Amino acid sequence: MRLAVLLVGDLETAEDVVQDVFARLHGRRRPSDLTLAYLRTCVLNGSRSVLRRRAVMLRRTQRVTDLADSAETAVLIGESRRQVLLALARLPRRQREALVLRYYLDLADSEIALVMGVGQSTVRSTTARALARLLRELGEDE
Repeated sequence: MRLAVLLVGDLETAEDVVQDVFARLHGRRRPSDLTLAYLRTCVLNGSRSVLRRRAVMLRRTQRVTDLADSAETAVLIGESRRQVLLALARLPRRQREALVLRYYLDLADSEIALVMGVGQSTVRSTTARALARLLRELGEDE
């Protein structure tokens, strides 16, 4: 759930993504065949699909909604965390994914590479670029 919330930006959509993943996997595999990395990959792919659909809808309607600006969100999270989440949302998709997998789920480079379907060196370089950009977004020195 944490992975999906951080990638799609809201709890309701994240719950839908996770529920869809479990519904698709139900009955197809034995529970012993399911690995945590496989489930993470499924949630990541489901989140990507949601974000693609969301981008298409935004292009069609030309209206941009910023979920982090809602009063409810401001009450639920502190101002500094809100700033970090806003800066995180402005990062490119792959950089955001790398940071979420590394710092929110505490995964190692090898696990992140497996989930994202890239090499470990790509994970390291993407994470470094993402951190540098996040610090710039937050107005802090590298």
